[in-house]
Amino acid sequence: MELAAYQSLRDSQDRHWWFVGRRRIVARLIARFVPLPAMPRVLEAGCGYGGNLAMLSALGDVEAFEFDDDARAHAAKLLRRPVAFGRLPDAIGFDGDRFDLIAMLDVLEHIDDDVASLRSLADRLAPDGSLLLTVPAVPMLWSDHDVLHQHKRRYTRALLAERLHQAGFELTGIGYFNSLLFPLALAQRLLARLTGGGGVDHGAPPEPLNAILTAIFAFEAKLIGRVPFPIGLSLFAVARKRRG
Repeated sequence: MELAAYQSLRDSQDRHWWFVGRRRIVARLIARFVPLPAMPRVLEAGCGYGGNLAMLSALGDVEAFEFDDDARAHAAKLLRRPVAFGRLPDAIGFDGDRFDLIAMLDVLEHIDDDVASLRSLADRLAPDGSLLLTVPAVPMLWSDHDVLHQHKRRYTRALLAERLHQAGFELTGIGYFNSLLFPLALAQRLLARLTGGGGVDHGAPPEPLNAILTAIFAFEAKLIGRVPFPIGLSLFAVARKRRG
């Protein structure tokens, strides 16, 4: 990811509608799909600037790894403990550790070898542990945003399920989210293609627009896992290691 785009995550992760809404949805997905023991061990794979760590810390004992030095230092301040260096798929550390939950939130799309990365995470799961991941969806929505953030791909539901199966997982839940705002995003991106626009603004939009978008996106947390959205800007999957 370009440096300016990456650092913008640090400045906007606490209030930008997308980050706030995604945290609420992830928390709901964990509550609905992930059975956790009384004192779970949690790992965030590619924690960035640490915007999810407080939410995950409410569940249990949290560890994290991150490739970028600046992001790792900032995340460590938020976590109040060191954040490990890690690079997927082959240098993530935590050899011999086993976690009850591994969260990988909008990271897989940045990696060339997504199957090998998923296999590496499977090796760090406890026998009954769960992987929860989110990725950008709908390849036809590919835009300057994806280029700037150095995405390798946007996923279809079938492709994400296939990659997880190839890595030795079985699904316990999969679906689209960020669906209520999908028509607006589709119109924006089609217009940008027609007009030659497409500049990406990484900061939070002004209020009250940011608050309105937050409310719309976060409302999906009440529906996620109960209402099967037919399409959305993002996909989630919850999976366990396949047995036998």
